[in-house]
Amino acid sequence: MKSTTSFLCNKYWVLRHGKSIPNEKCLIVSSMENGTCPEYELASKGVNQALLAGQLFLKQLKENNIPVEDVRICYSPFSRTTHTARVVASVLNIPFEGPQCKVIEDLRERYFGPSFELMSHDRYLEIWALDEKDPFMRAEEGGESVDDVVSRLTRAMAAMEAQFQGCTILVVSHGDPLQILQTILNAVQQQTETGPIWNDLESKIQAVRISPILSQHRNFALLTGELRAVI
Repeated sequence: MKSTTSFLCNKYWVLRHGKSIPNEKCLIVSSMENGTCPEYELASKGVNQALLAGQLFLKQLKENNIPVEDVRICYSPFSRTTHTARVVASVLNIPFEGPQCKVIEDLRERYFGPSFELMSHDRYLEIWALDEKDPFMRAEEGGESVDDVVSRLTRAMAAMEAQFQGCTILVVSHGDPLQILQTILNAVQQQTETGPIWNDLESKIQAVRISPILSQHRNFALLTGELRAVI
């Protein structure tokens, strides 16, 4: 998915949080209220995964001649993503409370709805089956559809593009949001290379907000602690 030309001001890597305590307990924790609780941060295995991801990211930065000073870490406010970002920042020797690290609420976990919250991970299958059928439909009232997540990811991308220019941004987020983010960026990249040119990022993303594209977000799934260069 990486290209020599880009429609963005920055380079982007994505990192799914390391294995968390909810992962170990096979629980869905997707609300802001629960997700920001300290008891739902990384499990010990997840800390190790975050360390390894940080080391791999540092290696890739060196291979691409990117100085650490040009790196920005943008992360979800959930405990498990904040914990992951903090570990990676320590590996890169970046002050976590400094200007190179920024929490962005729009990078939070996809909220699946009240009847899914704190239930078994097995219920993800219901949601993903619905996503494939209709990415504009919510699994239940109060939850987020794929397209709902696209709306806030568009805001997150616009904020990062406005605040940073010529940087390498590590986006630390969650499985579904990162799958969806990769889906729309990949589609926009393809459209930019072959189709009409839109002037602004929001218009570019709006043009790919169609069911055949959004319904395939599972094609970009990440394992816990998996790092990926995006664009």
